[in-house]
Amino acid sequence: MTQRRRGDRTLDSIDEKIVWELRREARISNNELAARVNVSPSTALTRLRSLRESGIITSTHAQYDMTALGLDLHAIVFVRLKPGAQSSSRDYAERAVTFVNVINVFLMGGSYDLLVHVACTSSDQLQQLVAQKIAADPVVASAQAHIVFEHLIAAQHMDHVDGFPVMRGERPLE
Repeated sequence: MTQRRRGDRTLDSIDEKIVWELRREARISNNELAARVNVSPSTALTRLRSLRESGIITSTHAQYDMTALGLDLHAIVFVRLKPGAQSSSRDYAERAVTFVNVINVFLMGGSYDLLVHVACTSSDQLQQLVAQKIAADPVVASAQAHIVFEHLIAAQHMDHVDGFPVMRGERPLE
């Protein structure tokens, strides 16, 4: 059994299976989680608490229908910082993640310094967000918005993969 460490917490294959199943469906009942991982419900609950307390599981999120909430237009904004400002990309990211309508911010390597995922009600709202917030910061050299037509969440399509060892290449995909 392979074990991994995070701080003072050692992870084993059961812990990884618990995280894997929660990644697929965070609302799963403890009894169902225990059955999928092949442990008793009390063991599943104890391990889940330990994973949360140790910071391995940092939070649980609901996936929701943005269109039902009136946020029909999604975009990824590709942000390039001015030369020399890349060292402050974390500072900019921490400002950008607080802008209304920002869903996620990714710090990147490569042609762009950040990707900013946004959800808006209209192209007018998107244009204002990009022009007045994202691109208006003095460290930003350019910001290009690319419309998202559809968003697929990989964890919801991973029934053919049975865990992190497959993702790490430690075990073949069966």
